[in-house]
Amino acid sequence: MQYSFASRTAAMLASPVRHIRENARRHSFISLAEELPAQELFPVKLLEEAAHDVFGSGPDALQYGEPEGYFPLRAWLAGEWEQRKGVRVPPGQILLTTGSQQAIDLIVRLMVDERDPVLVENPTSPGCLQVLSMQGAQVVPVESDEAGVIPDKLEALMIRYRPKLFFATPTFTNPTGSLWSAARRQEILDLCRHHQVLVVEDDSYGELHFKQKHETHDQHPYGQSRKFAEAYPSLFALDHAGQGGQVLYIGSFNKTVAPGLRTGWAAGPAPLIEGMYALKQLADMQSSTMNQRLLFQLLTRSRFQWHEHLAMLNKEYSTRLQLILELLKRPFWKDVTYHIPSGGMYVWVRLPDGLDSALLLKAALPKGVAFMPGALCAVGEEGASHIRLNFSHPGREQLLMGMNLIGETISEFTARS
Repeated sequence: MQYSFASRTAAMLASPVRHIRENARRHSFISLAEELPAQELFPVKLLEEAAHDVFGSGPDALQYGEPEGYFPLRAWLAGEWEQRKGVRVPPGQILLTTGSQQAIDLIVRLMVDERDPVLVENPTSPGCLQVLSMQGAQVVPVESDEAGVIPDKLEALMIRYRPKLFFATPTFTNPTGSLWSAARRQEILDLCRHHQVLVVEDDSYGELHFKQKHETHDQHPYGQSRKFAEAYPSLFALDHAGQGGQVLYIGSFNKTVAPGLRTGWAAGPAPLIEGMYALKQLADMQSSTMNQRLLFQLLTRSRFQWHEHLAMLNKEYSTRLQLILELLKRPFWKDVTYHIPSGGMYVWVRLPDGLDSALLLKAALPKGVAFMPGALCAVGEEGASHIRLNFSHPGREQLLMGMNLIGETISEFTARS
């Protein structure tokens, strides 16, 4: 039978991400493309103990639960934000989702009609761009400098397009790892308030920050700040935890505990959370109550120290960042430029002039290595000249081999040109 797929699925079905994931299942394949944390750092033993407690408590763990999410976990989040970030948000204004990607999908489906303009940082999360594309949005990129999104550029686009939404990641943007300054955050929030544009703030990488200084490789306009995330309030906090009605705050435990638990959140103004809650019931009724109870049990166990766990992740990822920065100094990589991220899990690399990242990926895959081509992270022509490299998931030997193989492929292209 000949199937007639919806026209807007064409780009998704043809995406190289599908081929990357298929290859990644090969035993010897090395992927620096995916958004994966280090699995050897998952708290497996403590999760086993937590699972024993959850299942030992009776069959309720396997029953349907609250569509808005397990209440004790929502209350834990509210307490954590108040204690550490000075943000007060009632548990009733928190919706637990199946990862941050579902939170993005729900707010887009709630707010965006076909051809509606939506502003995004450029570059930005591939997942966000995919969701907007599937909804038929008109995606409008906004320029940034070393302090974050440029206010004059943003306001000009607001006046021209009158968008409903602005997707922003002030703390460690995927893929650049950049960090907006405190002053820029307030300035951008004031502009969004003045022009009545809802900010969707993605804080999925906000806990992964690097305190130490690294040698700066170039003057690329991102990621120059060496301060770390806790120095700056979120836009959500500046908007009085959604009471100002201007910010929807999303994030997840996928990058900090384990992605298999598939637990994220959206927090913000009650009308938005209620609308997303209604759509979520149509999508999947509820996210896994069992996973949420398991996560809550872990977070409240005396043997698991949440803040110590985050400190361990940041120390290890900082070491891996240093390794990839050293590898980028090798001769294979001599003609690339890059910035040094302040946090997150990626390095955003500009290729030598004239080299296309999609073509480079096609040549790298047969060698047994992959990266994320920049076109999937950016709107317009900028992405074709960039690649995103994940340094959190590969082990030391994999990172060494993978970087050598990619560098070898770059060298072959540049030699031919």
